[in-house]
Amino acid sequence: MRRLRVLVLGLVGLAIASSLSSSGVVAAPDDVGAFLQTKSLTREFVSTDSTETIDRRNVTVAVDHTKNLRGRERVSVSWTGAHPSGGRAVNPFGENGLDQEYPVVIMQCRGRDDVSLPPAQRLRPETCWTSTVQQRSQRSTPDGSAVWRADARAKDEDTGPLSGVVSLPKACGSTADGFSDRVTTFVPRKGSTFTSCNEESMAPEAAVDASFPPAETAAYTGRDGKGSASFEVRSSIENESLGCDASTACSIVVIPIMGISCEQTSSRVLNQNCRKTGRFEPGSSNFDGQGVDDAVSSRYWWSASNWENRFSVPITFGPAPNVCDVLDDRTPFGVYGSELMTQATLQWAPAYCLRKDRFRFQHNVLPDNASFDLMQQDEVPGAFVTSRKNRPGAGPTEYAPTAVTGFAISYVIDKPDNAGDYGRLRLNARLLAKLLTQSYPASDLGLQHPGLSKNPFSINQDPEFKALNPGLDTRAREASAVLMSLSESSDVIAAITRYIKGDPEASAFMAGTADPWGMRINPSYRGLRLPRSEWPLLDTFRPKVSQDCFAENNDTPYLSRLAAPVTAFSKISEALLDAWPFAQTKCTGQGNAQFPYVLGRGDRQGVGSRMILGVTTIGDAARYDLRTAALQTTTVKPGKRFADATGRVFVGPTDASLASAVRAARPTGRGQPFDLSMDRLRTRQTAYPGTLVVYTAAKTSGLDRATARTMGRFIQIATTEGQRRGSGNGFLPEGYLPLRKTGPTAALFASAQQVAVDVAAQVGQKPDGGGAGGGAGGGAGSGDAGGDLPDNAPDDEAPGTGGPTDQDPRLQSMGETSSLSTFLGGWGVPILLLVAIGCGLAAPVTRILAARRALR
Repeated sequence: MRRLRVLVLGLVGLAIASSLSSSGVVAAPDDVGAFLQTKSLTREFVSTDSTETIDRRNVTVAVDHTKNLRGRERVSVSWTGAHPSGGRAVNPFGENGLDQEYPVVIMQCRGRDDVSLPPAQRLRPETCWTSTVQQRSQRSTPDGSAVWRADARAKDEDTGPLSGVVSLPKACGSTADGFSDRVTTFVPRKGSTFTSCNEESMAPEAAVDASFPPAETAAYTGRDGKGSASFEVRSSIENESLGCDASTACSIVVIPIMGISCEQTSSRVLNQNCRKTGRFEPGSSNFDGQGVDDAVSSRYWWSASNWENRFSVPITFGPAPNVCDVLDDRTPFGVYGSELMTQATLQWAPAYCLRKDRFRFQHNVLPDNASFDLMQQDEVPGAFVTSRKNRPGAGPTEYAPTAVTGFAISYVIDKPDNAGDYGRLRLNARLLAKLLTQSYPASDLGLQHPGLSKNPFSINQDPEFKALNPGLDTRAREASAVLMSLSESSDVIAAITRYIKGDPEASAFMAGTADPWGMRINPSYRGLRLPRSEWPLLDTFRPKVSQDCFAENNDTPYLSRLAAPVTAFSKISEALLDAWPFAQTKCTGQGNAQFPYVLGRGDRQGVGSRMILGVTTIGDAARYDLRTAALQTTTVKPGKRFADATGRVFVGPTDASLASAVRAARPTGRGQPFDLSMDRLRTRQTAYPGTLVVYTAAKTSGLDRATARTMGRFIQIATTEGQRRGSGNGFLPEGYLPLRKTGPTAALFASAQQVAVDVAAQVGQKPDGGGAGGGAGGGAGSGDAGGDLPDNAPDDEAPGTGGPTDQDPRLQSMGETSSLSTFLGGWGVPILLLVAIGCGLAAPVTRILAARRALR
């Protein structure tokens, strides 16, 4: 009788899920606002009787996405046809990029290039953000060097000895004969104009000790006229003075520097300086920061002929993170759990709270295990987790697949000789083990460690790393000896350690076997049992130090100071954005009672010598445009597809590699996590090892009626509407593989719809296999949510097949529409079965029917 009851419930549930997953409305896919424009740019020398065109180029600028941006998000800007740069700056950001010839200036400005708008809403140099005085104002420049005064496109008022302001404020000093002054003021969104003639008159976000490093950049163009840059946008949260948000129009301005177009003046020296064409050869570097020809530098980006050559890229910002707090006073419906969901839920939340017919959804980040326990204790209705959680006495629980994403090893690494950033990092499990176990001594202090004296100082000196990533420098750095990671429990740490344990070479290293070059594990970590969800700091070594500052602060082990784990992946992502390691080895203070010595966080790494690695979510890596490492999946016969010359296969996080990983997953029971163990992942060489499926775990018994229906409704919306790829409210951002009715995620999609019904109806049955909170068929690792992603899209993901590259139109909008399924087709068989078995099943069927109505 019990089996018949389960069969009937299953049939009815499938009918409900089928009816819920069909819709008569097709919504247009989200537009991310890709930008592409071509302009003909010229530089001219104008005399009294002729105009000579010195240079003419057709320049094309592209930006990959411009809509619904969020603070510190990075967009990809690329261009072709520009003048090749010379004297490449070591650091292109802020004032450091001024000593470079023919760069492409990229900055963020408030306003739009639209003459139909009121003047206050139009884009102009005064609404463009720069971080330093030197980028805005030129003080006491000898008249013969003030090349902006000879600009052929300049207005008359901009060619005098003082321009930009009618008169200099007293705080800015005074003008002098034989010298020229230019002030480009900054007009904030609110408040008084900042004169910007000295540090004291700049906007507060431009302070020397500002929270964020400069974002504006003087980017480099290669000899072929091509270039690219990741540009970080700032919202009003990061830059209140600039004030860009969902209600304030802003733009990215791209200025390919062609050189100032010059008009003949009465000054021979000024004419000569204005007509200069550069000191440096195309493709050369300016390591020493030598002077450049200002007429072809970014120093005068605001000068009329440079400004005339601008590309204005309109951008929009998504809702502020606190939009639901501001606009919706309803009690939040909170789901606690994995930080892997943060970027998705950030876009999902407004789609709930801004609709009165829904509810106010709120994601509270908390470790997976703690979140699951709160759910089991009825403190919260649901938890985001990536694996089955077995708890004694746990109530019946089901897991709805909600997102396919994972972890990434993100990095910032510069090529030697000022050749730009490195974009092809490859890592294996043993290298990750070396970093996590603090097996690199990092410096002479660490070299005193009795177990590390024969090991390379840092990963870039490791022969194993150099073989995989040839051509990088070998300068020892403390930050390159460790992997930035979490200090708290996380399913991500469990997945990383499963990856290490599942690799024979890494596992042997953990057990104490030296690698082929003689490097051995830090003795403090030898034999550490894996996998584990929290990484311990086991090393206790304190080196002998001579400096007073280190001697007074030698209470914390040296290598633990370098690792300095943090509480959130978002902190690691921001550290990578800023190239700012967490290592606590910078000494400040004077060694007295008033100013004691303190060891704190070190300085940001300088552009050109950066090397820093950290664990992030794939979602964060996509938002911040961080580079991610390809991880080794397997070793095959050399010459095989996907393999390198030695037979090793390395895979990075892509839609295709995530899909490949999902193909390895197998169901373990009704409403239970899929088996995506590392053993299964290794059967697919194109699967990314960092793939994780995030589930919404919820009880199917014990929830009150309203909570159960809301929980089921959340699951249904998140796994249908929420799977449309895009940047708008309710859409799925980059960094997640959409769940679809067809293709590799079809089984996950179907399971999610079933769980939505079961939770809403509170069916109350134990999972298959009888164990509360667990299911049969999983075995060891069945709850393993770690996985892999492929590099090449499989056949059924090609356009038109319903895979990640094509959205199934039936899933593009679930809305509030009614089902297309018929009553007879959807319910006939279940009703006949119900009649056959009598009234004993009336109650559960009633609950399911109510759930169906609630989820519509």
